[in-house]
Amino acid sequence: MRRLFALVGLTLGLLLPASAAFAHEEREITIPDGSGSVPAHRQAEPDLLVCKSDKAAFERAVADFPAELKTRNLQLWERCQQDGTRHLQEAVDKVDRPGMTIAILPGLYLEEPSQAAPAGDCAKLPARWSDWGYQILTFEQQQKCPHNQNLVAILGKRDLQIEGTGAAPTDVIIDAEYRKLNAVRADRADGIYFRNFTAQRTTFNGVYVLETDGFVIDRVLGRWTDEYGFLTFATDHGLYTDCEAYGNGDGGLYPGSASNLNDGKGHDVERYAVEIRRCKSHHNALGYSGTAGDSVWAHDNEFYDNMVGATMDSLWPDHPGLPQNHAKFENNKIYNNNEDYYRHLRDGTCSKPPAERGYENGVVCPQVGVPTGVGLLVAGGNYNLFKGNQVSGHRTTGFHLFGVPAFIRGEEDLAKQADTSNHNRYEGNVFTGNTLDVWWDGQGTGNCFQGDTGASSPAALPVCTSEGLTGGSSRVLAEPMKVMKLYLCSDFSARDVRLPAGCDWFGASGIGMVETQVALGGSLVLALLAVLFAVRVRRGLVIVAAAAGVVGLALDVFAAATGSTLLTGAAVALMGAWLTLLGAVLRRERPVFGWFTLLLGVLTLADAVDRLIYLIPLIPLGPGWFRGLFTGIWVLWAVVVLAPRPRRTVKQAA
Repeated sequence: MRRLFALVGLTLGLLLPASAAFAHEEREITIPDGSGSVPAHRQAEPDLLVCKSDKAAFERAVADFPAELKTRNLQLWERCQQDGTRHLQEAVDKVDRPGMTIAILPGLYLEEPSQAAPAGDCAKLPARWSDWGYQILTFEQQQKCPHNQNLVAILGKRDLQIEGTGAAPTDVIIDAEYRKLNAVRADRADGIYFRNFTAQRTTFNGVYVLETDGFVIDRVLGRWTDEYGFLTFATDHGLYTDCEAYGNGDGGLYPGSASNLNDGKGHDVERYAVEIRRCKSHHNALGYSGTAGDSVWAHDNEFYDNMVGATMDSLWPDHPGLPQNHAKFENNKIYNNNEDYYRHLRDGTCSKPPAERGYENGVVCPQVGVPTGVGLLVAGGNYNLFKGNQVSGHRTTGFHLFGVPAFIRGEEDLAKQADTSNHNRYEGNVFTGNTLDVWWDGQGTGNCFQGDTGASSPAALPVCTSEGLTGGSSRVLAEPMKVMKLYLCSDFSARDVRLPAGCDWFGASGIGMVETQVALGGSLVLALLAVLFAVRVRRGLVIVAAAAGVVGLALDVFAAATGSTLLTGAAVALMGAWLTLLGAVLRRERPVFGWFTLLLGVLTLADAVDRLIYLIPLIPLGPGWFRGLFTGIWVLWAVVVLAPRPRRTVKQAA
């Protein structure tokens, strides 16, 4: 039976658009073996200095610094004029041993020698082009041509510390001017420590850390990029601390494919691969994003004024560590994530070259299709824990959870199709001012929520206890209407400027939403049949039941248009009462059809109970699936039953 339902899940996966299949493509990588450690900040004198040569400009830059810091910077500037470099890359190239420190003095670093377009052999590297217009280069190709994609390339350097000496991160700015994919790339750079500078204006990432065991991003600002403020990928022993990200077209913070060290464990784990603390991520498409964001501990951060505060997912293929698992979000402030940056796609702003879009003036060009107005979204993750967060002010929902068939990530094993959205726990969070506190598609095993949530969809949620959960379910497919909605909404493409009509993620409302249109179409058909049965049977009980059914059908349309879970449940209950009473009457005259109608009525009432009161256990599909299938059969059968019968004619004898 599970294989049958897994096949259904696989079929749904096949239907999802191929255009959504790539968000971040990377070379084939190896996750670190975990033998490293989180590097510590060194306060000794720097080994190398980077500065500019305009003394008057430098003195203006440090004029308002605290006295001690100002004096320190003036001393370093004098020393830098004697034996320092004018570009960060030049200093990186001078690093000849582990444990060195580079200090960058206040100034704007355009890294002019790195800006040139690829030439010679670097202009014709034999590498695959991604769907996003850049080549997927090997590490060796990055070494050969470090500036094909990177303004500053730190390749194979160990235990290197790069620190700005200003009073704030904006005193030292590394600016790619949209000429490179990455402002700063640290590749196989175990022990890298970044501190106190800004990386900005790129066509991919501000700071990119790849295949690295041990890194720290400390008081760094990443802004105004097409994709990520900070992207760390295939890493272990990582720390983001006191950082900030804004103006990025995907995630402000992206700890993707972190070490999958907790795979196969429960919620009690020894350590996490990446820690994110005291960071602020705002005015991005996503405050935090993590495909295969495994073993990440995010605490005491602020995610606000994004389209979605934070997401983790198992959506994109070729990311090591899928399906996503074991993220822990604790004591974060997640609020007012209601921005709708899709308007910049609609009006053509994002079709301009990056330098002309106006990122510096608040434009964000979203690269992902997500439901705006969401605090924290899990798209196919397992064993995640969300505890003690303050989640407020979201016009869609505080927490959003749905499953993802394994086929989407390129996994064709039928037994794995329902292997996501399992054992996620939501405990002790504080909700205020959200339209819904929880939206869940109903798929998965072992998911549980705290008992004090406000409005939710469904209204009946499994509740977490110290022993596990109560009222749980184990279902391989989501609710039918939610599956349809997720399928429709997934047909998003930033590159093709395709925003699916009928999806409220992209602005549809009322009758324009697919949920409302489906409810309206079905209600019109069923209401007509209810009236016809009332006219045909002409019994008081059937007439009263038909009236209740019509009210329920009308209420179902209104509930779909307004997104009210309680009204939807009430509508389903009224429809169930109509069908049950109709079946009870018809079984005398039309025994087979009557009993079938009665069965459909009972299933419909069970669906109402499942939505409003208690998730029915021990069934692999929710009652909505059976109700939908039986309703289709019932409608066709009812048309036959109601069709007028031809009259027999008797021939008269001559």
